[in-house]
Amino acid sequence: MKRVLLIGIGPGDPRQITYEAVDALRRATVFFVLDKGDDKDELVQLRRNILARYVPQGGYRLVQLSDPRRDGQAQDYLGAVQDWHRQRAALYGQWLQDELGPDDVGAFLLWGEPGLYDSTLRVLDLVRQQGMALMLEVIPGISSVQALAARHQIPLNRIGEPLTVLPGRRLAEQTRIDNVVVMLDGQCAFAGLDDPQLTIYWGAYLGTDDEVLVAGPLQEVKAQILELRVRLRRRKGWIMDTYLLRREC
Repeated sequence: MKRVLLIGIGPGDPRQITYEAVDALRRATVFFVLDKGDDKDELVQLRRNILARYVPQGGYRLVQLSDPRRDGQAQDYLGAVQDWHRQRAALYGQWLQDELGPDDVGAFLLWGEPGLYDSTLRVLDLVRQQGMALMLEVIPGISSVQALAARHQIPLNRIGEPLTVLPGRRLAEQTRIDNVVVMLDGQCAFAGLDDPQLTIYWGAYLGTDDEVLVAGPLQEVKAQILELRVRLRRRKGWIMDTYLLRREC
């Protein structure tokens, strides 16, 4: 039985890690870190900084793994993601088999909240289906959605109104937008909206030293956000952003 911890580490600020997560960090003996390419080395370093802060005595191994690439141009989005997950599952199963001894506790440090827009639980379910016995423990974290609301000092929904969370590729399907949080919007779907009653609360690199916030009527600030995204991505090589769209009554 392989013991594995999935630890939510928040959107970037080491101070947002919970006491429960710190306890979990100190129980783990092997940390698996995914290498997503040279342009995202900073994401690996942020994880190293978290370990140095909360497990300064060491006593663990850090295993850096190459993440398989997903076909971002595939016409069949769902099929491409499922294929990517199967590739990950094959690699994860091999890594867990090779790196975790009977007395080891493995851990994945996951951005934000492990149950929100993270594939690790689904991938490890596939590993189980391949025949590996896993004892999983999930430690919740602060999501970028929570950080966004806190930074803009707003509630995510208003009294009696629902909250919708969706990926950017599904935004165009919404017939009415009241309180919609959008994640994974690499194509900037908000730019195609022309509703004058919408306000946007946008944030990038939430919880890091590079955090950037913009808020205002969508029609007035969307050009600013588009320009910022291009400039920031050019400078850092990657961008993580999310936003809330709200209809002003």
